[in-house]
Amino acid sequence: MVQPPFRYRFRPPLFDPASRGAHPPVYQRIEEGPLLIERDLTVTLRDGTRIYVDVFRPRAGTPVPVLIGWSPYGKHESTTTYLGRAFRQSGVGEDMVSPYTAFEAPDPLYWVPHGYAVVYLNPRGTWYSEGRATFCSPEEAQDFYDVIEWAGTAPWSNGRVGLSGVSYLTVMQWRVAELAPPHLAAINPWEGWTDTYREVVTHGGIPDTWFWPYLIRRWGYSSTEIEDLARETEEHPWCDAFWQSKAARPERIQVPAYVVASWSDQGLHTRGTIEGFERLGSSEKWLEVHGQKKWAYYYRPESLARQKAFFDWYLKGLETDLKTWPRVRLEIREGLGRGRWWTTTAFPVPGTQYHPWYLDARSARLSREPVAEEASATYDPTRGDGTDRATWTLTFDQPTDIVGHAKLKLWVSTDQGDDLDLFVALQKLDAAGNVVPFVFYAQLEDGPVALGWLRVSHRELDPEQSRPDRPVHRHLEAKPVAPGEVVPVEIEIWPSGTHFEPGEALRVVVQGTDIYRYPEPIVFPRHTALVNQGRHRIWTGGRYDSHLLLPVLPTP
Repeated sequence: MVQPPFRYRFRPPLFDPASRGAHPPVYQRIEEGPLLIERDLTVTLRDGTRIYVDVFRPRAGTPVPVLIGWSPYGKHESTTTYLGRAFRQSGVGEDMVSPYTAFEAPDPLYWVPHGYAVVYLNPRGTWYSEGRATFCSPEEAQDFYDVIEWAGTAPWSNGRVGLSGVSYLTVMQWRVAELAPPHLAAINPWEGWTDTYREVVTHGGIPDTWFWPYLIRRWGYSSTEIEDLARETEEHPWCDAFWQSKAARPERIQVPAYVVASWSDQGLHTRGTIEGFERLGSSEKWLEVHGQKKWAYYYRPESLARQKAFFDWYLKGLETDLKTWPRVRLEIREGLGRGRWWTTTAFPVPGTQYHPWYLDARSARLSREPVAEEASATYDPTRGDGTDRATWTLTFDQPTDIVGHAKLKLWVSTDQGDDLDLFVALQKLDAAGNVVPFVFYAQLEDGPVALGWLRVSHRELDPEQSRPDRPVHRHLEAKPVAPGEVVPVEIEIWPSGTHFEPGEALRVVVQGTDIYRYPEPIVFPRHTALVNQGRHRIWTGGRYDSHLLLPVLPTP
């Protein structure tokens, strides 16, 4: 095993597995309805470590293809358990999943009658599996490789393995597919990040102080030792080799992929899932982007039918309607639960026109032409209620579809301190000036068009990864600012897809704290370790070409 250029930190488990209903492994073979279930099978990894898996397969018949759901959340704990917790208001009804379904994973009671086996497992060092757990790591990907090869050579397997599942189950699909296990035939990444530092640990370099610590706790069940992510996060504040080792390299992936993302997961999965598709090395890839609640969308009958058509083609060799699928299928949102589907050949959408709209601090509006007169807008970034902000509005005079990555360039200064935390939202306003809500973060229903963030000391761009429409910051060293110093920054706005009618408007909001706020324990990123002091000032016009670059679809 290749040793990384850093040292992992390990710690005792945060929680006893028994405290969340897990039991020490005891092999069981059970027949229930159409399912033959083998619980706590032992799989021995390449270094001799033993982990435990559950297999659901048909009770009789010929060998079948295998779907694996890999996650640290516990193979014993079903999605139905979450219906009263994390799944509250998620749109997942108890009639949509069976009690056999692990969290965010494919449902055995759907797949087994359709001629598949489903495998769940507890990765190394989690729950009662042996070894020491690492997360989103190259070592975890190697373990996943071993499980794919074990499943692909089992006597009940036809030798073709597919991967499916949401969030962490997708994160590890990217990582293991890079390694090209011989028996891996197809993957179905469904909303999962590709870059742990940029998409989860920080946003624009601003630390996430709630969701990332929540994940650390949620992954804390073990009977051995686990990676001490909290300490490592403190020791690695920059995007160094440690965090780079927890980022996917999709360009290495050559297996077929059906990728599903959403515009609604701003702050978690939207960026990474679309980025994964864009960078995928495979020539056989499809992208679907919806604007709905991700868990419910995964288990909807029509979504299951598309998953089945994809896996039947690559894991069973059956001809399905996959051959008629457009390469890219996008839902262009109009409002909460409203939108239309649009198809194209690639993403970003070919023919997209990137228009700059210039900020004018005098009128608080966006102008199609550069603004001649210099002006500035100021706000107090320390207002904890987020009510002090700067806004600009663009009213459309013809039907317009904004689809893709956006960028906000600002010239900014602060009158105190040496840094600024900037929070940005794009919002849709109806013709009467009311905010139009959208599905947000799997369960919420009052979200934005899109979000962006930047800690100004992290403003240095990575020239190799950045594009005109999508700035990527290096996050390798601080570049402080002096009080009163005016500096340019480019803020990445995560991808979105929204329709505007004449008279409707797009509003840009900039402030010094989270723009959307929800009480705990709602699972949501929060940023409280801020650097702001004094007042922020945003400069526009003349020498200061502050502007919003928007991706406009060509008119049909």
